[in-house]
Amino acid sequence: MKLSLVISAQPTRYSDVAFVGDLEHTLGRLAQMGFDGVELGIRDPQGLDAAALRAMLARHGLACPAISTGQAWIEERLSLTSPDERVRRAASERIHRHITLAAAMAGPAGPPMVMLGLIRGKRSEGVSDAQALAWLVEALRECAAVSGRVGVRLVIEPINRFEADFIHSAREGLALLERVGCDHMGLILDTFHMNIEEPSIEESIRLVGSRLFHFHVSDSNRWYPGAGHVDFAGVVRALAQIGYDGYLSGEFMARPDAETAARRMIAHMRPLLR
Repeated sequence: MKLSLVISAQPTRYSDVAFVGDLEHTLGRLAQMGFDGVELGIRDPQGLDAAALRAMLARHGLACPAISTGQAWIEERLSLTSPDERVRRAASERIHRHITLAAAMAGPAGPPMVMLGLIRGKRSEGVSDAQALAWLVEALRECAAVSGRVGVRLVIEPINRFEADFIHSAREGLALLERVGCDHMGLILDTFHMNIEEPSIEESIRLVGSRLFHFHVSDSNRWYPGAGHVDFAGVVRALAQIGYDGYLSGEFMARPDAETAARRMIAHMRPLLR
C-alpha cells in the first residue's frame, strides 16, 4: 500500500484538502515528506493541460491515483440527482471532462480513477428516494460507458448521513454497484464516514473486498490520522486481508496547518505499512 494526499489543483472553498495554491511547490513539498502520490481535486478540467500535469507529477516522482469531482457540487451545485434536467446533464458532461482528463494523464500504472462522491448531490424537496436513485443510476451508467471506452475506472463514495441523503454505507454502495452493473466501477471507502456509519470499519472493508478501488484516511474528528480514535492499525490489517495494494489517500482538514497535518499523517501511517 502507498500513501497519497488529497490536494486541490484549483482554488476551492472545500475545507478537507490540506493544500491549495501553488501546485508545483506543493508537489515538491509532499515528495520531500515521503508521499507516493497525490489525489487531485478538480472542479472543472476545462483549460487544464494534462501533459503539463503529467510532467509536473513525474518531476517530483509522484503518481496521481485519483481525480475527485466534488468541488463541482460545492462550488457550482452540479448534481446528478437534481430535478432540473439541465443541471443533471451539466453534471454528467462535467464528469465526462474529468474522464477525458484522466485518460490523458495516464502513467505507467494507468490513468487516475475518477471519484464520484458529493457530485451526486442532495435530494430536492418533492423528489422521492426512488426517483433520485433512478436518476443517479442512469447517470452512472452513462458515465461508465464513456469511461469504459478510454479505460478509466470510476469509484463511488459512501458519504455519511450529515453530508449526503443516500448511499451512506459500504453495503448501500455495493447495492448501487449491483444496480449499475459495471465491472470497472468500484467503491472508495473513507474512515471518517465509516466511523459514523459502519458498525465495524474492518468488517465493512472485508465486505467490500475486491470492489474496493481506493481508500481515504482521516481520523474520527476529520483531522489527520492519529488525531482521533480510529484504529488505523486495524484498518491496515483489514485492507491487507482483502489484498488491497492501492493508495491510502489523506483527506482531512488543514489543522493545525497543512504542513503539520501532512507530516503527522506520514508519521502515523508509514510505520503501519512496513
